[in-house]
Order: sequence, then structure tokens, then C-alpha cells
Amino acid sequence: MSDPTSSPGLHQTYAQDPVRADERIWGRRSDPLTRRGFLNRGGLAALTAALGARIVFSDKMPAGLIPAALAQSEAPFSIPGKDGLVYLNDRPVNAETPADLLDDDITPASRLFIRNNGHPPPADQIDPATWTLRIEGESCKNPRTFTLAELKKQFPLHTYQLTIECGGNGRSEFNPPATGNQWTVGAVGCPEWTGVRLRDVLEACGIAEDAVYIGYHGADTHLSGDPKKEPISRGVPIAKALEDESLIALAMNGADMPWMNGHPLRLVCGGWPASVSGKWLNRIVVRNQVHDGEKMTGTSYRVPKHPVQPGSEVPEEDFEIIESMPVKSIVTYPKSGLTHPLADGAIEVRGHAWAGDFSVKEVWVSIDFGSTWQKTELKAAPNLLAWQRWSTPVKFPEIGYYEVWARAVDERGRGQPMVVPGWNPKGYLNNACHRIAVQVV
Repeated sequence: MSDPTSSPGLHQTYAQDPVRADERIWGRRSDPLTRRGFLNRGGLAALTAALGARIVFSDKMPAGLIPAALAQSEAPFSIPGKDGLVYLNDRPVNAETPADLLDDDITPASRLFIRNNGHPPPADQIDPATWTLRIEGESCKNPRTFTLAELKKQFPLHTYQLTIECGGNGRSEFNPPATGNQWTVGAVGCPEWTGVRLRDVLEACGIAEDAVYIGYHGADTHLSGDPKKEPISRGVPIAKALEDESLIALAMNGADMPWMNGHPLRLVCGGWPASVSGKWLNRIVVRNQVHDGEKMTGTSYRVPKHPVQPGSEVPEEDFEIIESMPVKSIVTYPKSGLTHPLADGAIEVRGHAWAGDFSVKEVWVSIDFGSTWQKTELKAAPNLLAWQRWSTPVKFPEIGYYEVWARAVDERGRGQPMVVPGWNPKGYLNNACHRIAVQVV
């Protein structure tokens, strides 16, 4: 069920072909003699994630059976600790947050989007007391292994509010459509992260003069269940790794981060695609070359170096790695579709804006499809790489249908386009103006 808005629901999928549904949704294959469904490691992890608990008699489950906990709803399943997220995919789990649920200055853990590439380690097998992080690589002078307790004891803890956003956020608006999760605007968030600086840990292990990149490895498993394959292993240039705000995060908003967001340890490199902020972190390599892990090569998280014709084939050598994310904003209040009495006067419109490695200089709103713009009040970020709150009262002149558009401009003078920006084959970096509907009566 890659997209609940266009794919059949759980019951309909199973009604059409229950055995095939087993295989497609969970990776569960059936024994034609016993009619039992056998789950590989990846499929078991997916079904465990769906149910939120270990399946005690998983080897005895009949083929084509919808688990009772899921049969009560057309929704594929709910995620423990999450609230209001919209599913885009369930193998692996990917879910975004509706814009109106991102209204908090600090994104609650329950509202942070999920972007998985593989299956997370089973929750009941994660023990922070025994979890370790290995630092090594050809440009690491003194490879070392740390427990979480050792990280906390040996290095100062720092807390920053940092924006992370999926590189494909906004993909659903590209035409021709790009493959991948069809994110709208909700694959973004800005929680508070607490951890140790990546720089401090790397320097404790010795960074060789030829170091140019770091790469991460995590404990998630490939969808195929093949232990020799990694679902993702990306990284950042050494300069980004050494920034004050690049963290090995141990907590989110003062508590354990959600299982689906990387508990018990993850990287957070704010302002860049969230794919560089590896989850379930257990190894970091210091490289003397651009990291070449899974989804660092080919066209993954890369865009054409020059504008291309929509739908055209782009040679692989013409792509470059995405680094700082573009300037962007969202309207978080009111919720799109609001009905507003004209007699009630102005309403407050508010949201957030961010600009990758840079700060936002100003945010404007329009109610006449971009013909005129009204400047908003913009607050300073609490620290570098955090989003900024904007707000303004908006008064509508008469009864009718309106769209409220938001447009941010960064400190370099680069602003959001009013329409979808240049097409690219993978549907990355759409930073077109966010807009909501308001019916004035």
C-alpha cells in the first residue's frame, strides 16, 4: 500500500488475493502444504512494527490472515508514539505530518515525520545499556568504540533545535511525476536534540590530514532481509561534520527519541537532507574520499547540475550531491479549508520558515495569487539551523474563496518560487510556495 490515497485499503487488498497481499505488504511467503505464512527477518520486523509488539507464535500464522489488531481499521496500522501522521508507505514505513500539526515552535516527538529506507531494529532488541558506537575509517588515526554511557561521560552534552527535512519533501507536485514517496509538505520538523558534538568524538579518535568525508552505518536492515546489504549509508563532508551543531544525538526534546526516529542513537546534521542524519547509529567512518555507501552513489540524493527538460533522461555524470536545502516555508495555522466569517475580521496566519545552512531574512504572504504581498513578523531562530516562526494578521476584503500563499526569502536574497521549481528525475528540492484554502462567508 504505497499510497493510501490511491491504493486499495487493507481489507480490499486482502480480499483480492490474500496470499499475494501477505507477500506484498509484509514479505511473508506461504507454504502451499500447510498454508502457513513464513516471515523472513525483514518481514517479521515490518509486521512487528505494525503491531508494536513481538508476535509470539509468528511461525504459526495462517497465510492470508490480516492480524486482528489491524483488521479493525482500513488504515494499515498506527505507529506507537506518533499522532496524526499520514502514511505514504508501509514497507518501509514512511509517514508525513499534516502542516497544521506542525504548528508548535518545537516539533513534538509524536509529530516528527518518519523516513525509513529499511526495517528498524526490533524495538524489544534495543538496549541502550549495551549499544555501542564504533569510530574508524582510513582517515581515523585511533579507532575506538564507545558505549552510550561513555559518550555522556567523556564529552559535553549540547542541545540545539535543528531542522531536518527529507530531500524529497514536496515531490508530489512534480510533473511528470517522480518516483518515490509522494510527500506533500510534511516531511520536515524541528525538535530539540541533545547529544555530543560529532566533532568532539572525531577529534578524540584523531582525524587524519587527508580526511574529506564521514559516513555512517546503522542497525536497520535491508528490505530484502539480506544481511550483506545496507538500506542506506550516507554522510557529509568533513567541514559539515565539524560544525558545532552536528550532533551524535542521544535524546529528543529531553526524552528518548522515538523508535522510528532512530532510538537510541542517531546523527543530526541540520539544514541538509535528513538522509545524512543516520538513524540507529552504530558506526561512523572517517574517509579520505567522498563516502560511497548505499544511496551515496548513482542518482540517489542528487540533482542535475544544470536545468533539464521535464521528463528527459539525464546522464549520471551530470548529477551532483544535494547539500544545503533551499529556502522554504509552510503555513501551520489556519488549517487549509477553513471557513471564516467575514464579520469576524482579520485572522492570524502563521507558520515556519527555514533555509538550509542559512537564516531566513523575511516572509511574505499573499491572498491574491501572488499579485501583491504582505510582509509578516519574523522571529529570529533560537540557534543556527533551526526554523523561524512567522505570523501576520490577514484581513479578507469580501466573501468568497481565497488562497493564502507564503513565500520566504533567505539572507542571500534567494526566495521561494511561486510555482514548482526546475524538474529533476528524482523529485528533490521542491520549495514552491505553500498555499492553503480559506472560504470567507
